[in-house]
Amino acid sequence: MEEDVETRKISSSFLRDHSYATEADIISTVEFNHTGELLATGDKGGRVVIFQREQESKNQPHRRGEYNVYSTFQSHEPEFDYLKSLEIEEKINKIRWLPQQNAAYFLLSTNDKTVKLWKVSERDKRPEGYNLKDEDGRLRDPSMITMLRVPVLRPMDLMVEATPRRVFANAHTYHINSISVNSDYETYMSADDLRINLWNFEITNQSFNIVDIKPANMEELTEVITAAEFHPHHCNTFVYSSSKGTIRLCDMRTSALCDRHAKFFEEPEDPSNRSFFSEIISSISDVKFSHSGRYIMTRDYLTVKVWDLNMENRPIETYQVHDYLRSKLCSLYENDCIFDKFECVWNGSDSVIMTGSYNNFFRMFDRNTKRDVTLEASRENSKPRAILKPRKVCVGGKRRKDEISVDSLDFSKKILHTAWHPTENIIAVAATNNLYIFQDKVN
Repeated sequence: MEEDVETRKISSSFLRDHSYATEADIISTVEFNHTGELLATGDKGGRVVIFQREQESKNQPHRRGEYNVYSTFQSHEPEFDYLKSLEIEEKINKIRWLPQQNAAYFLLSTNDKTVKLWKVSERDKRPEGYNLKDEDGRLRDPSMITMLRVPVLRPMDLMVEATPRRVFANAHTYHINSISVNSDYETYMSADDLRINLWNFEITNQSFNIVDIKPANMEELTEVITAAEFHPHHCNTFVYSSSKGTIRLCDMRTSALCDRHAKFFEEPEDPSNRSFFSEIISSISDVKFSHSGRYIMTRDYLTVKVWDLNMENRPIETYQVHDYLRSKLCSLYENDCIFDKFECVWNGSDSVIMTGSYNNFFRMFDRNTKRDVTLEASRENSKPRAILKPRKVCVGGKRRKDEISVDSLDFSKKILHTAWHPTENIIAVAATNNLYIFQDKVN
């Protein structure tokens, strides 16, 4: 990435067939595990699909990096809340991996109300020779058992099993928008519009409420929580962002209820830019700590900002994601696109940031060289091992051959969810119901 930000190479794309795509197939979250060997996606149908990276073989060295389906399971089902007469969607809002401790993998997945801890494990042996059961599992007649047998383990075809180990339910009145695993790996938090709860992985029937911004009178409600994340190294520190464009850093050592923040990050508004849409587009849709823990990155509707934890009054970097949409805010408000929640991610060394846009475009910003590039994830230009060409959007005036006019952008094609491999230049980009995996050009 540092050498040449302009060229990316596709290593593989997992593509579902467009003609069969339904609303349930739309990908709603993408997440690499801590080694990058596994990549999980969740969709609106409540399914989790896990991809595993191919191991390099001597006769096919270029195959290293290809991700193939490893396991698919139904994580959440549609439910109905009879007390409130509300349907609870099965859509997976977020997936978070736990660091691997043994042969099995563990991940958290959540819909609007319920967080589940899943164990994904492999099985390639099965026990045979039970005394009380036949091989097909039926109980044997005790009078027919004349001798004791020692059961033995026999090899079988590899099976990947996903089993729910814990279900954390009934703690949120509003929709869960974030989950974050703490660096102590004993606790995690779940955040909804007005509250953040702290859970212990071993205790499912109670959580501890660490942030509550619900006013006594709901008519006085001026902001909601939009995202929350734990610090990568300090288990007492976390941040949450709000619909007012502010970020609060909280320290759980100061008090049990973190309604009083330790730090408050807000950029003063430029009065000359004030408009009817100012408040909507300043709402933060995603907040992420850098791997080093020194910076936080926030995404609002038009920009990505990088904040230094030691400077609260303004961000140290601001990147324009799609400034050409400023003149289109009125129509984006009418078609509800202005409320889209784009995510943002760091690369492994915190030197490059990536976020999505419309027309299946996604943007990368190199923090060192200040260069940026717009790339497109679409079936037309994404043949395996093809090089991605940078795209440019022109605003008015003459359009060059390879540019696209801002008026012909497709706002139904949007990249909200992306993920970056923790150590390598491999990225995963979810474009509606398709998952694209790109990697740096290998000479």
